[in-house]
Amino acid sequence: MAKGYWVSAYHTISDPEKLAAYNKLAGPAVQAGGGRLLARGGRIVAHDAGIAERTVLIEFDSFEQAIAAHESEAYQEALVALSDGVERDFRIIEGID
Repeated sequence: MAKGYWVSAYHTISDPEKLAAYNKLAGPAVQAGGGRLLARGGRIVAHDAGIAERTVLIEFDSFEQAIAAHESEAYQEALVALSDGVERDFRIIEGID
């Protein structure tokens, strides 16, 4: 079964307090959904049209598990706390089986 991944690239962070509130809620929600944090805001080298910006990578045992974690009540609560505090590109992608 192919793994699932959350990939978030933060274009701008306009409200660090909202991001902190989101992080406080999102971490437990991700763990409860079976997610494992692989990378968050570390060093980045961007190539081609890439932009060196805060990036988060979370792994799940399956693509379906990644979708379910995003749809969970706990993670939706985290998104409410984040609201308009950031502009980000968030994707759920399927890994190679």
